Amino acid sequence: MIRILIADDHPLMANGIKSLFVDEKGIEVITTVCNGIEVLEILKNIHIDVLLLDIDMPEMNGIDCAKIVKKEHPEVKIAILTMHEEKSLIKNLVKIGVNAYMLKTIPKSELINAIDIIHNGGQYFNADITNALLSEEENVNPEQNPLVATLTKRESEIVKLIAQGNTNSQIGDKLYISPKTADVHRTNIMRKLDLHNVAGLVRFAFQNGLMEE
Repeated sequence: MIRILIADDHPLMANGIKSLFVDEKGIEVITTVCNGIEVLEILKNIHIDVLLLDIDMPEMNGIDCAKIVKKEHPEVKIAILTMHEEKSLIKNLVKIGVNAYMLKTIPKSELINAIDIIHNGGQYFNADITNALLSEEENVNPEQNPLVATLTKRESEIVKLIAQGNTNSQIGDKLYISPKTADVHRTNIMRKLDLHNVAGLVRFAFQNGLMEE
């Protein structure tokens, strides 16, 4: 059972998000709160797997809340669910270590898929967020990065799958390898490319044509 806490200062929005999970087996919304202080109080006493976190909230906003949760409750997966798609804001939250960043326009099926991905150790950035991250760098370096040449054919395949949001288990299923082998490839790829998070890998993959068929 994936236990979810929803933090949004608009009751109609919070209840609307909560209603999406009513008929979903394996997902339980523990409660909804309206600011970061209430999030921290809940986490002191109740086990939560995934925190669905808005950014604009009174008393303590989502950014400050995410910083504290990552420090004091690193086991909790944080999914930002907001209307903001400013590049600087996204990058700031990626540096903090959020596991997902999605716009509130995301379809129900994609939201549920994203929760499953981050609960299983992956990261998720929906298409609008990926485009926002990439837009400022689209034409900065039109030539392929020489580090691409250090990747094997299998590693290039895995880069594409990681950038698409697949977990190690999903990559294993697609490539007929074990999740452990997929994780070893992931570690080697990050080391070779000198990258430290999935958002950076997504940018690298798009900039260097690794997302193309």
